[in-house]
Amino acid sequence: MQTPPELDVSETLAGRQESTSGNASVAYSSGRKGQTLIIAVRCQGEGKIKVAVRPVNVSFSQPCVADESSTNFNEVDLTGADRDGVASVEAPSAVRWSMTIGHGAPVQEEPPEEG
Repeated sequence: MQTPPELDVSETLAGRQESTSGNASVAYSSGRKGQTLIIAVRCQGEGKIKVAVRPVNVSFSQPCVADESSTNFNEVDLTGADRDGVASVEAPSAVRWSMTIGHGAPVQEEPPEEG
């Protein structure tokens, strides 16, 4: 299993979990007001992991496959993303996962194309 996902150079590290199997919680530190919360998860093994992030009350699941590592980056721009928190992971024991949590500038939405 590889190391936890890396953030972009413009993003600030808030928490990290090295390669783990089964359930665990990852604490993260607060960012500045107006920043987004970035949750990057890498996993390998047959099954699905579930992630619940507090205090922003966001949850998501990520499918994992046995013979390849996959990484998903989730960005949250909600009230509370600038406070300390915890990401709780539920994962089958057959799945190895790692996580990086950070803060960054909000993503600028691209204007719709006129045509």
